[in-house]
Order: sequence, then C-alpha cells, then structure tokens
Amino acid sequence: MTAPAPAFNREALENILARRFFVAPSFEIYGGTAGLYDFGPPGTALLNNFIDTWRKHFVLEEDMLEVDSTILTPYEVLKTSGHVDRFCDWMVKDTVTGDIYRADHLVENVLEARLEADVRARMSALELEAKAKADKAAAAAAAAASGQAAAPAKKTKQKVEVAATKLDAKVRTAYEEILAQIDNYGGDGLARLIREHDIRTPEGNPVTAPVEFNLMFDTSVGPTGDVKAFLRPETAQGQFVNFAKLLEYNNGRMPFASASIGRSFRNEISPRNGLLRVREFLMAEIEHYVDPEDKSHPGFASHADVVLNLLPAKTQLAGSTTISHMKMGDAVKQGIIDNETLGYFLARVHLFLVKVGVNPTLLRFRQHMSNEMAHYACDCWDAELRTSYGWIECVGCADRSAYDLTRHSERTNKKLVVRQALAEPRISEKWTIVVNKKKFGPAFKRAAKDVEAALMALDELAVVAIKDALAKSGAAMVATPDGAQHKLDATLVTVERVTIKEHVREYTPNVIEPSFGVGRILSSLLEHTFYSRPEDAARGVLSLPPCMAPIKALIVPLSNNTAFSPLIHDLRQQLRRRGLATRVDDSASSIGKRYARNDELGTPFALTVDFQSVKDNTVTLRERDSTKQIREPVATIINLVDQLVNGETTWDQVIKKYKVFTEQEA
Repeated sequence: MTAPAPAFNREALENILARRFFVAPSFEIYGGTAGLYDFGPPGTALLNNFIDTWRKHFVLEEDMLEVDSTILTPYEVLKTSGHVDRFCDWMVKDTVTGDIYRADHLVENVLEARLEADVRARMSALELEAKAKADKAAAAAAAAASGQAAAPAKKTKQKVEVAATKLDAKVRTAYEEILAQIDNYGGDGLARLIREHDIRTPEGNPVTAPVEFNLMFDTSVGPTGDVKAFLRPETAQGQFVNFAKLLEYNNGRMPFASASIGRSFRNEISPRNGLLRVREFLMAEIEHYVDPEDKSHPGFASHADVVLNLLPAKTQLAGSTTISHMKMGDAVKQGIIDNETLGYFLARVHLFLVKVGVNPTLLRFRQHMSNEMAHYACDCWDAELRTSYGWIECVGCADRSAYDLTRHSERTNKKLVVRQALAEPRISEKWTIVVNKKKFGPAFKRAAKDVEAALMALDELAVVAIKDALAKSGAAMVATPDGAQHKLDATLVTVERVTIKEHVREYTPNVIEPSFGVGRILSSLLEHTFYSRPEDAARGVLSLPPCMAPIKALIVPLSNNTAFSPLIHDLRQQLRRRGLATRVDDSASSIGKRYARNDELGTPFALTVDFQSVKDNTVTLRERDSTKQIREPVATIINLVDQLVNGETTWDQVIKKYKVFTEQEA
C-alpha cells in the first residue's frame, strides 16, 4: 500500500511567503498572469544567495568557463537542435469547460488521489474496527458486571460507506505500476490510460484525446518580422554554438566545462503549483565536455562513497518505486550509472542540494526510461525532491552524447571538434570516398562544393552504404544541408579502402549536462525548511542554512534609547564590511516578537544590544533553530557570525566552546 504524502501545512507557508513578499503573482493588481511570478526583497535575496552558492560549488570549485548568451534564439538553431520538432508535451481539453491540462499530469493526479483515498479509507476502516472491538469489549464488561448478555454489535452506515471507497487489490497494484512508469507513456499510451481508467478533470468532466503542443514561445526579429526566432527554452544551445571559442580560450585542453545562468521560457500547458510550473524561470546549466573514449573523472575516487538514493529505470519498468541506497562508485561499477563523469556529477549535485538546505531523505535520483529519454540523451537521471505536491523534478543530469555539437557542425559546416596530438601515430584502414574532380564540378555545378562537403562529412557506415549502393545499382544518393538529394554514380566517385596514418586524433566531445531549475529547487527548499515552534503553532520558522538566508544577522536593540545608537551603527558597519546582510529591528514590539518576525524570514542569527552592551561592549548572539544564546565581546561575536555563515564552524561547536546565556527572552 502506498503511503499518503507526509502531512504539511502548505497554507501556513504560503501565507508567510505572500505576507513577507518572498514571491507574488506578476501584475497582480491587473489580475495576474498564470505562470509568471515576481520575487520580492527576501525572495530576490534568497535567489541571489542560491546563485552565489551554486557558482562557488560548481563554477569556482570545478574551474568552469561561465558564459552569458542571448535569450532570443534564431529558428535555425533550435530546428537543428531538435527543439522545433520534439520539444512537446501532450495536452487534453475538458470537453465541457474547455480547460487545458497536461495529459500525463492529469492521469498522475487522478490515480494518486484515488490511491490516497484508498489509504484513508483503509485507515478509517481499521480505526472503526478498533473502536468496534473496544465498544464490544466495554459492552461485554458492562454485561458481565450486570449479569446480562451483551447485545450484538451493529454495523454502522459510516463503516459501509468507508469500506465502499476501498480499491480492489488488483486495481491498486495497476495504479501503482502506472505511476511508476508514467513518464514512459506517449500520446497513444496516455489515451489508452484515460479510456481504461476513466480519467476526468477535477470537475468530473471527460477530456479529449491527447495532442502534441510545442512549448516554445515564438517571436520575430527586425521590423519586417521575416526573421523567425524563439525565446530560448534552455541555456545549453548558447554554450554549444560557442564551443570552438571556449576550447580555444581553454588552450585546447580537455576535458573542461562551460556554465550558464539565465532566464529560459516554456509555454506551459497548464501552469500551476506556484514556482513548480511556470512560463519564465531561471536555469543554471553546466555542459561538461569529455572524450567519448574516456569518460573517467579525476574527482571520481574522492566522491565514490557519496550515498545516493537511486530509482533505476529497471525498477520503474517492473512497476516499483522502491529506492536503492547506494554508494555512487558502486552504482557506476555495476553499470547502473553509465560512466564515471555522470556519476561524479550526480554526487556533486547531491552534495550541493544538501548544502542549500534540501532534506536528503526527501531527495532521490530517478533514471529516465527509454520512452521518456530526451532525443539527445544516452543516459539521464533527474534529481527529484519530495514536496506536498509529490516528487518534483528539479535537476536533470544527462549524458547528451555528441548530439548537439554534431548537429550544429553538420548544419553550419563548422568544425566543432577537438584535435589531440598523438604520442604515437595511429594507423588504421578506412573506407573513403574519392571524388573525380574533372567530372564532379560540371555534374553538380553550383552545388558541387556542398555535395563534396556532405560526402566528406559522412561516417564510415554511410560511406560503406554508398559503396554497396554503387555496386548493386550503379547509383547512390547523398543529401546536402539544405535537404536536397543528389545522385552519384561510379563516374563521379569511387569508394576505396585506404590506410590512414594519424598523427592527430580528431573527435567530437560527448557532453555531460547537469541542468538546474532554480525556482523548483527554491520552492521545494522552502517546504523542506519550514516548521512551526512546538510550543506555538502560529510561530512559523524557515530553517534556511546561513548561506541561503536573505538576512544573515538581525540587530535587536533592547529599546529605542539613544545610548544604543553608536554600537548599533558599529555592528552594522562591521557585518556589512564582511559582506553579511543585516537588518535592525528597533520597533516597540517585545524582543520575542521581533525574533519571531525574523524567524519567518529565515534569519539565522540575532545580535541583541542592551545596557550591559554599552558598559562592556558585549552583545548576545541568538541562533534561530535552537533559540540558544551566548554573550561575548563584539569582536568575538562578529567573527563567529562570519565563520558560521561561511561554514567554517557550526552552532553546536560554538555552544560547546562558549557558555550559554539564559537571561533574555528567546
């Protein structure tokens, strides 16, 4: 039996996020626009802290080359990459209201709701059964005491109704198997599921058959509108088309990685659930270029023992969602993760997500099944985070093979390759096309150059196919980049087996890509770190790690007494000089209320200034989650806050070293 999602007070969190202006619907005074959101001051700070932590963890530590490419992307670029033809989802329409839904999400939501109702029904039935037994025992005891026979228990109408909502065991198993493979269904499969399981909208209305919908926003460039373009759906293509420049900047050294952070756009079918499914969002993407014959990574050994929560494709295809807890190195050795570099980045992603505050028990890596694999990928894992909305894909880690660089190279006739000098010449035999220059030019006229370039770009399998076609029928066909087909015969070309002595190896790199959906991670992170004080459910707390908190330190004067002003000014200046965001709360509220207000903002530390501070230049330092305090000289406190925010020490270490102070309200 699948357990229901863990209880979570989403309304309380959403109230804080709206009231404290973390995030709000864009153009709200005009009624808002679905799928568009604005970040307020604390939300913007949280976003910037995420980017800063991401840059440090990946770009700086991995020595990546960061680029910032344009958002407007020409049609030809995204046609070449496959997005024009394949960047689609399946949508259905409510036949009564006309509302649009993404087909796989509708199926998933309906089946999950039925399973959760089944669990609730079974739990209620067990509770009623336990109550009936208790009532029967009590009645028997009362009868024994009075010397009378106990009356037979009657089944209540409530119990019959609850029992009637329970699912048959076979149906329940079928639902669980479908959900385990939901991302593997195409349009026909989704249509079959909708028919067989009577999938309807939340209003109970039937839906149309699924149809494909391209998710890109199209636009045009220039006053005439003749140049067709799109708002980019990802930042990756801007990195791929600059590969040659990046390789040159890196002095031709391989492997290396580029990185990009920027806005992307997807015309979601039915945006909902806040930041989880929006039309404009921030992406942080890495493209790690690696030798296809050597996908080892120098950091593999140091990360091999990182334990990952894995949901492999085989497990899902068996109709299960049971997670395997494995060391990354073991998963690579067993072939569950395809190669060392992909495994290394899965470990690095895991460590990063935990660093920014994700609950590791609510994190899993789910491998893509064959039917859901992106057109460019040979292996792909999604880092998914469990929220009150279920498992949410937040980071995609794909081995994109050499697809993108090869496609752009073929389309533009520009070499996007690595040239590697060999220590020893490599001798091999290869089938090669030899062009008869005297007849080739006159035969193809203006197209001769393009046809010859197309022939020279063919791999050996395609060359052998031309050889076989010439031998069998005396003719063969070749396509140029413009799509035109050209006929060859034995007077124009021959195919010969030649011995090649290579002093330089030329290859197209494979690409390992971790791609982060920043808004989704932040939305999940806020759920993972939100809780209420046990002693007061109304006191909500965002337990954000110091590196992520919008405000690092709150300065709290005991009162508005002017004697505190010089010290407050000094504290503020010292903290800001160290790059630590601070805020002064000198309102008339009690210290406890001021602490509580800033606990909602996730502020990890508070420095309290009182009359003793004026006398001896000491202040108290309060930690948000434990509410414990220490009292030390200002210089010591400033250094401790700096070390705590930068991860050089922990609060547990601090309170072991310094005496806990208990004279003020927490």
